[in-house]
Amino acid sequence: MAFTGAAGLILPRTRLFGADAPSNKLNIALVGTWGRGEAHFGGMATENVVALCDVNEQHLAGAAKRWPEAKTYVDWRKMLEQKDIEAVICATTDHTHAFVANWTMNRGKHIYCEKPLGNSVEEARVCRAKYLANKDKLATQVGTQRHEIANFNRTRELVMDGAVGKLEEVCAWGNRQIPRPGYLPAQGEPPSYLHYDLWLGPVACDHPYNPGYFSGGSGANCLQWNMFWDFGSGQIGDMGSHTMDLAWNALDADLPTSAEGKGDPFNPDVSPVRLETHFEIPANDWRSSIRLSWFQGGAMPDSPIGWVDLKRIDHGAMWEGSQGALVAGFDNRLLVPRKQGDMTYYKPRTKENLIPPLGNFQRQWINACKGGLKTSCNFDYSGKMTETMLLGLVAYRVGKKIKYDGAKGVTDDTEANALLSRTYRKGWELNG
Repeated sequence: MAFTGAAGLILPRTRLFGADAPSNKLNIALVGTWGRGEAHFGGMATENVVALCDVNEQHLAGAAKRWPEAKTYVDWRKMLEQKDIEAVICATTDHTHAFVANWTMNRGKHIYCEKPLGNSVEEARVCRAKYLANKDKLATQVGTQRHEIANFNRTRELVMDGAVGKLEEVCAWGNRQIPRPGYLPAQGEPPSYLHYDLWLGPVACDHPYNPGYFSGGSGANCLQWNMFWDFGSGQIGDMGSHTMDLAWNALDADLPTSAEGKGDPFNPDVSPVRLETHFEIPANDWRSSIRLSWFQGGAMPDSPIGWVDLKRIDHGAMWEGSQGALVAGFDNRLLVPRKQGDMTYYKPRTKENLIPPLGNFQRQWINACKGGLKTSCNFDYSGKMTETMLLGLVAYRVGKKIKYDGAKGVTDDTEANALLSRTYRKGWELNG
């Protein structure tokens, strides 16, 4: 009877160790506690926040009030020495993304990295390779959170099910325009609470401090610095990451075999406002090879039909095929058949065969860290997209079409091949 009574105390695991049980909570560290970092507060609140890091001590103090038991740091490299960290969210400046991501994976920790994954082709390649070598151990996600919008699933279904016929050409575009003449001049000294040298991190040179780099509001401060070559990649890495993701999601694409680009005259300080880049994407098991393009800053693709004004879509994508074109923004879509009134070639999916909702994007990664490891925008999927977009900037800089091999790099231009990577300040290593 005593044995029976004891056995009655053994409850199902879901009751003793449910999703909210302390043993099932993830030990998370956040790097960058303001701006995009704040967007993660809600998801982190269900887990154990054990470390916080920010180069701005005022921002750090604000997050520490919410999680007073978390250890605090101004240098993420020191933070990664904390043994109980299981997963890291990187919401830092673009030029440190690949560093935080790669160092984190080197220590066997899961990583969510805000977009873009890298600031150079090499950075994206290194992060992708590190993930692929550890994909059976680590959950990764690149922060293109719009991916959770249902329209991403609907456009993928339309393309894969033949709504445009044989897929031939795909493009994405964005209309944001933020011109800058060059790096900001020296102005004043960094405030005592800002570790400006750590903010610069691995950039190639010691740019002088200017408060203009920090004058934007939370969530939009990136627009004060991400158009400068050393700090970002302009709209390629900003809204380009989100908008190309809409197109990329319906391609199952591998790396391009060529790239070309043109736009504003080259400025050694600032990435171009007006730009268009084009890529040859190889065939896969369900489609032939296609031409993929990106347009920004006023450059636009041609409309598939006169009465569709693509300029009315601030950030959009278009898939063109033998039977018609599909035009989409993040939340909606328009199918334009080539033969008016005839869509007998296409059979829509039934409701039960629709791609299921993704759910909360950040939550998907947290759940993946706890088991399964599957995410929609892991470092393979998003890494290839980031590498492709950044390769377009290389082609723009050399001013001609270049041939590309995902393993060897640019195969027909030494200048372009050299631009795949960056130089860093002393003391900073990408593979640390």
